[in-house]
Amino acid sequence: MSPFTRMADRGFDLEDRLATLEEDDLKRALSPVDRVAERGYFAAPSGGDLPVLDAAEALVFASNNYLGLTDDQRVQDAARQAAATVGTGAGASRLVTGDTLVHRDLERLLAETKDTERALTFSSGYAANVGTITALEPDVIFSDELNHASIVDGCRLADADAVVYDHCDAASLRAKLAERAERAAREGREPADESWLIVTDSVFSMDGTVAPLEGICDAAEEFGAWVMVDEAHATGLYANGGGVVQAEGVEDRVQIQMGTLSKALASQGGYVAGSAELIECLCNDARSFVFSTGLAPPAAAAASEALHVARHSDARERLWENVAHLRDGFESMGFEVWGDSQILPVVVGDRQDALALADGLRERDVVVPAIRPPTVPDGTSRLRVVPMATHDRDDIVTCFEAFRAAGEAVGLL
Repeated sequence: MSPFTRMADRGFDLEDRLATLEEDDLKRALSPVDRVAERGYFAAPSGGDLPVLDAAEALVFASNNYLGLTDDQRVQDAARQAAATVGTGAGASRLVTGDTLVHRDLERLLAETKDTERALTFSSGYAANVGTITALEPDVIFSDELNHASIVDGCRLADADAVVYDHCDAASLRAKLAERAERAAREGREPADESWLIVTDSVFSMDGTVAPLEGICDAAEEFGAWVMVDEAHATGLYANGGGVVQAEGVEDRVQIQMGTLSKALASQGGYVAGSAELIECLCNDARSFVFSTGLAPPAAAAASEALHVARHSDARERLWENVAHLRDGFESMGFEVWGDSQILPVVVGDRQDALALADGLRERDVVVPAIRPPTVPDGTSRLRVVPMATHDRDDIVTCFEAFRAAGEAVGLL
């Protein structure tokens, strides 16, 4: 037997893994699209090896491009200007030769918006979460049970004791903190002997729920813990272009504000905002920052312009008007809608029904993919409906008509 055969025998059974995913209706696939209008339409590719676009257009109610700014001329012009002036890429780590005035301008605006001393950009929101949590080296992390995967992975890589509390439940968090404090007392240790970090999303991407930040901060201060809030799905959408932290006025009670540039800010990347000391620490100890090429200058410039638009236009107001209209319409049809944010999970329950409903919508040229396990718990499969500020009333009516027809065809209405 050759060494190559022996190596194959110790392989990973990828074909079996893929077959199992297929059998369980869990296999996912990439599907290229081409956006062709500012209200969220795209043309889907026809068959064949190349993604040649056919004439049909579909209306998208599934994008995190909440303010519709990826197609905004001002944002695109900012990216083009940065590419022409600074270049298409940073070319190196920010600590080597990849630091530019475009990065500094974005970080200044982020810090101003988040009401912090400084901000630091990362190549992605995932890198920001993992890099920040591991750099802090907390002894104990208290994490909401539905936190994003990047937070979960950051907790694992930090090699900290992870304590999970009930979703959006400040009382559960306080009980977990008290339990840990009692344990330390029994072992003869002072609470100050350990560093405690509470981490939560502010807006949860699959449930649309909003964390009770005031209650979380109350619990943190009672037990001397730090608070880190992931504003990925909130940045740009709340008070003065900030997030839930700004809407609830807890900027001075949250030590670490993290977010992304890839959703409402229509770009790519992530950021962390906080004290000058925090940012200096991350510049030196966050491996996902130190050992990554700096954010591409066009991405940084696009995010800066998008943040300016979010702060000084009526885009946020138009988004929230669309959110209210959609929620009222779905509930009047008899659908169950969860959440308290711009994310509207239309809960179906059964994964096959969710897939069938999504297929029925697509046949009617409305795109809302089904979200199913393992992304969400069994029995809670759903369609994650997300409007954009640039959807008009006709778009929303089209969405309602498609949901009613597809829901009746599947037997959900």
